[in-house]
Parts: sequence; C-alpha cells; structure tokens
Amino acid sequence: DRVLVRVKDLTVEKADEEVWVRGRIHTSRAKGKQCFLVLRQQQFNIQALVAVGQHASKQMVKFAANITKESIVDIQGVVRKAYQKIGSCTQQDVELHVQRIYVISSAEPRLPLQLDDAVRPEVDGEEDGRATVNQDTRLDNRIIDLRTSTSQAIFCLQSGICQLFRETLIRKGFVEIQTPKIISAASEGGANVFTVSYFKTSAYLAQSPQLYKQMCICADFEKVFCVGPVFRAEDSNTHRHLTEFVGLDIEMAFNYHYHEVVDEIADTLVQIFKGLQERFQTEIQTVSKQFPCEPFKFLEPTLRLEYREGVAMLREAGVEMGDEEDLSTPNEKLLGRLVKEKYDTDFYILDKYPLAVRPFYTMPDPANPKTSNSYDMFMRGEEILSGAQRIHDPQLLTERAKHHGIDLEKIKAYIDSFRFGAPPHAGGGIGLERVTMLYLGLHNVRQTSMFPRDPKRLTP
Repeated sequence: DRVLVRVKDLTVEKADEEVWVRGRIHTSRAKGKQCFLVLRQQQFNIQALVAVGQHASKQMVKFAANITKESIVDIQGVVRKAYQKIGSCTQQDVELHVQRIYVISSAEPRLPLQLDDAVRPEVDGEEDGRATVNQDTRLDNRIIDLRTSTSQAIFCLQSGICQLFRETLIRKGFVEIQTPKIISAASEGGANVFTVSYFKTSAYLAQSPQLYKQMCICADFEKVFCVGPVFRAEDSNTHRHLTEFVGLDIEMAFNYHYHEVVDEIADTLVQIFKGLQERFQTEIQTVSKQFPCEPFKFLEPTLRLEYREGVAMLREAGVEMGDEEDLSTPNEKLLGRLVKEKYDTDFYILDKYPLAVRPFYTMPDPANPKTSNSYDMFMRGEEILSGAQRIHDPQLLTERAKHHGIDLEKIKAYIDSFRFGAPPHAGGGIGLERVTMLYLGLHNVRQTSMFPRDPKRLTP
C-alpha cells in the first residue's frame, strides 16, 4: 500500500503529511538518541531524523545508523518544517521524521569512491586538503560517479538537448530517419574507420549518416534528421575527441540559397539554448556549483562571419596564417575569445571556408573558385558542427573526387545516388556530447559521455 513520493516534491506545502519515500542513504550520523540520515534521489536530497520516541526505539536508531552508504531504503515518516534552513540538502525548509525504515537493497560497506569527494570543486579540495576524485577513477567506477548530483544534472540536461532537437525540427516539418551503422564503404572516404567482420567479407562502422541523409533528400523527403551513434577511428586523446559519440544530424533541400539551411540549423540550436534556459535552470545551477562557469550567451539571429573576416581578426591579434589555411584548435579558441569580446556571444557561424580544406563533396562557391559553400558553428570557441552545401551533380562530384585522389570505385554508390535527379541540398552534423560540454562550460567531453569510448578506454 506504499505510495512513494519524490524527494523534490517534499516542500513546506507537505508539512505534517505522512509519506513514503524511497532513496539512497547518502550519509548517516548518530548523536545520542538520534540518528540523522541524508536520503538522496538523483540530484535531490532531504534530511531524515530517527529519534527515540513513540515511533522509534534505541534499537531502531542503532539500526538506522549502521545502514551502509548507498543502500536503497523505504522510509515512512512525517514531513516537518525545519527550525532553520538545512544548507547541506536541496530540500532546505523541511525534514523527514522517520517512523519506519526498510532496507530494500544493501550496499557493500566499502565504496570505490565517496560521492561527497566526487562533487567537490577541485579548487576547494586543493585549498583545504580534502580529497577530490580524478577522471580515471570516476570512469573506472562510472556507476557510482553517475549517482552524483552533478552527473545526474549533466545527463538530465543532455536528455533535454535531444528532446528540444526533436521538438524543434518536427515543428519545422522535418522527418526523423534511422540510418545503417554497418556500411560497405567508408562514409567519409577516409581511413579513420573501424573495420568489422561481416560474414565472409568486411564492413565498416559508419563515420556519418551523411550518405543516407542525402539519399533521403534524393527520395524527396526534403527535410530529415537523425539521432544516433557515430564512429571515428582516430587516435586522438584530446579533451574533445571520442571514438564513439552521438550525432545530431540534419539534411535539407533548399530553394534558392544554402543559407536557407544554415539559418534553419542555427535557429534550431538557438531554440535548444532557449529551451535549456527555460526548463533546466536547476540542472545548470547544480553543475555550476562544482564547475563554475559564465552563463552561455547567444544572439538571435545568430552571428555569421565569413572565414576571411575570422582570419582578419586573428591577424589583427598577431596570428600569422594564410588565406587558404585551416583553423588550428588554438586559433579556433582564440577566435572564439575575440568574437566574444567584440560581439558578446558564445555561439557563432563561420561561413565560406576555403575549398582546399573541405571534403570532396563540398560545393564550390560559384562566385569564387577558392572558397566553398561550407560553414562551421562554434560554442565557446570550439567547433560543434561542420556542414556544407553538397555537390548534387554527379559529373561535378566525379571531378572533385578525382581532384582529391579518391578511388571512384569506392564511392560509386554515393555518386550514383545523384544520377536520377537530386535537389540542391545542405546539412551538417552536431556532436551531442560537445554541445553539452560547451553549454555547461565543462572541460572534458568524457564528463558528458555516459560511458565514453576513446583510444584507451573500452570499458565499462
């Protein structure tokens, strides 16, 4: 007959009500004839008091004090208004006076890491000598680390990004598609692919759903998107690279100019940012307690700069680089800082990249043979989307592939997709983990990947 209520719903409006709550024992502290417990549910917690009296014996107090941390319990109790704010809990104005307590699942007494240490800001730990938990320890014991209020908030917000992405695009008339992840040829035409055994032959894990997105455009779907895993066999051990990540991909036919697509993608991201501000303030504040960061800023409509303008800003800041040279990671970050200083935005578009630094399928700019109809989008000075107008003419696509030295036989299926009439179209792919990381101002993409995969990590 237990009707379990949520910890986050236990407020002063519930004062004097008798409730059942299920949660984890976060801490316990016995003091004479009393035992104070902190009961945790996801990122919310409440103080529970077991005191000798009508509903609790000395044995019950002792029993409560000996329940191991992280055990799951059901508690029956009365919600009471607290005499003073309980600063260590999210529910600061009330506490739970325990009448009955049942252990549903007991945790082992020795934990691989302490959750209080795992949510402590590193600076605080350094200052007072208290322990903090390093990244490898967190990832080796990810199940425990994911229980922290910070991790809970990060992945609730990440779920919100996916939800807002879908909501926005469906409202704009897009159709969600599911694309194969086991493919017959490297989707980007490069070497950074994972090869898998496929019966009597070999196959590859998809680096991108791009071919299939474009096929759907050729099949008159007009606007499509997909959410799914993307695989990159790059031996990159940086703060922002993973060998498997979640791609939020968009492809769209346009009528007159590829900027129709650029504007649609940018607006989609702006709607996500606005939705996060409106719906996830609790999660944003929870993360900022451990990882302080300036709130994410963006403009509406989104700032769009041409590549040459970005290069000019970098040169003014003392960077030497050529007109057709790609941006290095340090220059990306520097440009992000310069844009923030000048335009007060953390989100912007860089348009008209040099043709020489873009893939073979990128449409050249008809007005300038050295530039292309391609664009990247940046958050806090780091790229989160790379996109372009695709070449939809098979003859031009063949010429560009030859120019790049690509074996035409390996991309025959791709080129053939455009032989039966293809509308002009453009698109791009967004890394979900990067968007989460940069929106929250975190420093490593492994913090925003639930079970990260990189060249050195394949478990858990």
